[in-house]
Amino acid sequence: MADIHRRTLFELRHILFVFALLASCVNGKVESLPTNTGTGTNDAGTNTPPEYHPSPVSAPELTQKLNRPANFLIGMGNDLSNDHNQDGIYSLGVTLDLHYAYLVGLSGQGGWPDWNEGGSFVNILADSADSHGVVPMFTTYSMAAWGEANLSVLTNDEYMQAYWNDTRLLFERLAIFDKPAVVHLEPDFWAYAQQQSSGNDPASLDAHVSSFDPLCSGLSDNLVGMVQCIIHLARSIAPKVVLGFHVSPWSGSTSDTIAFMKALGIQNGDFFVVETLDRDAGCFEAQAPECQRNDGPWYWDETNQSSPNFHEHLSWVSELSTAFDLPALWWQMPFGVPSDQEGGSPGQYRDNRVKYLFSHVQEFIDAGGVGAVFGTGAGNQTTIDTDGGQFKDAVSTYYETQIRYSSVSWSKDECGPYA
Repeated sequence: MADIHRRTLFELRHILFVFALLASCVNGKVESLPTNTGTGTNDAGTNTPPEYHPSPVSAPELTQKLNRPANFLIGMGNDLSNDHNQDGIYSLGVTLDLHYAYLVGLSGQGGWPDWNEGGSFVNILADSADSHGVVPMFTTYSMAAWGEANLSVLTNDEYMQAYWNDTRLLFERLAIFDKPAVVHLEPDFWAYAQQQSSGNDPASLDAHVSSFDPLCSGLSDNLVGMVQCIIHLARSIAPKVVLGFHVSPWSGSTSDTIAFMKALGIQNGDFFVVETLDRDAGCFEAQAPECQRNDGPWYWDETNQSSPNFHEHLSWVSELSTAFDLPALWWQMPFGVPSDQEGGSPGQYRDNRVKYLFSHVQEFIDAGGVGAVFGTGAGNQTTIDTDGGQFKDAVSTYYETQIRYSSVSWSKDECGPYA
């Protein structure tokens, strides 16, 4: 994973929110955190959350929930500066749709809740994004705090107590924000879990869930219960948040991955997240220290005649989108500039994903896409400061003639941006 420098369709009517005053500094303001002390009792009287089986959410419906114009969403992230008004996304001279940042680690262990008092890092970034007309997005990466593929933490009470405290805290902070926000959950973790499961069954993996948060008591102490708990906390505490779980292509066959992720219950979220490649293709071609893989080629064929190519990837995403009845969001797409020469140098490695996406947005929409966010997945990658203006020019042109939604299909709207 990256080096870090690092629907709702339902609102729960039976939950009583009690606000307890907790001093938390957010940009100089002291705010109270909402604390949900409801039991989560459903109509049958058992202390379990209701089943979430929402109707399929289309990409246009999701953009509406996010209060965005009905265009294919574009965003970027992993671009933070000390002054968040100067984060990279705000230097482009055009307003994008989404701005993402990682939330890594655990509270009490140097993780994101410790970065600012009371976890207010979330609100600092959310308020900054909102002031720029952008929807904040957070990628949680806490299940890797003691090692990426270390699933033993799922039954470690110390670890899981911190994890569930932090998960509640995230949604409490976003309840304070009280506007639409995006949460992307644990990239790669679900793939490692699939590989370590028995019989491709997520319920075969024990996880401590039911004893840490009153809203999740009565849930199964396994990976399925974990996903149910995350969704229930979000829906109960911060109903304006939209959730998406990450799906990785390397976890197993497409059919096995679909079966595993559906058994997890990710279709009860609002979207799912995929990647094309998290670093410039040229970085892997050059075998730079931060790009050590041997599963190339990484530079895809733009003509879609030879493998690997974009149509192969989009076909995979389309199959997932159909199976989950959810739109896809591409995440952490690299900024590299196309070149006939393999490799490149630090800060200027080649890649063609920016070029291809902005030349073929309709293909991404037809595959079930709702949007794409760009960002560097490691150090020394091409950035918006080293790409010769490629990304800035691409997004500027896109928002002048962007793909818009109509009642019939996604189509280009000639009325101009945000008409």
